[in-house]
Amino acid sequence: MTEITALIQSALSEAGPWAKDASVIFLRVGCAVGFLPAFGDQSVPMRIRLGAAVLLTIAMTPALAPLNVTLAQAWIPEMVIGVFLGLMVRIIVLALMTAASIAANASSLSQVFPTQSEPLPAIGHLFVLGGLAIGLQQGLHVRLVEYLLISYKILPAAQWTQSNLLAKMITAQGTRALELAFMLAMPFVIGGLLYNLALGAINRAMPQLMVTLIGAPALSLGSLILLALASPLLLQVWLDALNHLLMQPNAVFESLGR
Repeated sequence: MTEITALIQSALSEAGPWAKDASVIFLRVGCAVGFLPAFGDQSVPMRIRLGAAVLLTIAMTPALAPLNVTLAQAWIPEMVIGVFLGLMVRIIVLALMTAASIAANASSLSQVFPTQSEPLPAIGHLFVLGGLAIGLQQGLHVRLVEYLLISYKILPAAQWTQSNLLAKMITAQGTRALELAFMLAMPFVIGGLLYNLALGAINRAMPQLMVTLIGAPALSLGSLILLALASPLLLQVWLDALNHLLMQPNAVFESLGR
């Protein structure tokens, strides 16, 4: 019994500094996990998110310790940085959701699939789930951990960052996300435009024909074919944009902060 007690005391004494660093790391990781794709989705239960944050903290602590900061110094700065890092990645996911909303408005596939937890068109859930599935298959979870590790070189622990600079980078990231969303949805927008032009020409040539009865099935069929053909390329383009942020955050942050 004496040997077991001594072993426990030795383990606790050695784990003391690690526990302090782990608590500081958990502040950033826990706030970031709530926004990261796959880990922070609404469909993931809160307990699973908390468990993922704890496991990520345990995995990252040996690579980052010692931090040489106290919990009191890092409390608010680390939480702000964690939210910022998570939002930068979540905005890329929102770009895919926005592209799906634009595509749904240009096609007739909004009610093909059942609704999910988030208020998105059916194509939105298909795009998001497909993109995350492809990303996880290609090691997205590993790149997310690397992204959090690299963040300590860009934004050191417990150091305040100018709020106007963070706001500027988030705004610029949102602008780029909108550009990406419009680019991803462009095939569906062009297809919807061609459909409306063709429908208008047929209606002008044959006013007595009920073009809606013919055009609605044609639009649904064309949208399904376009979705099947364009989805792999669109999801890969989106995944490349996400990987660029995760693998080179320093270059992305510098370009956004200019």
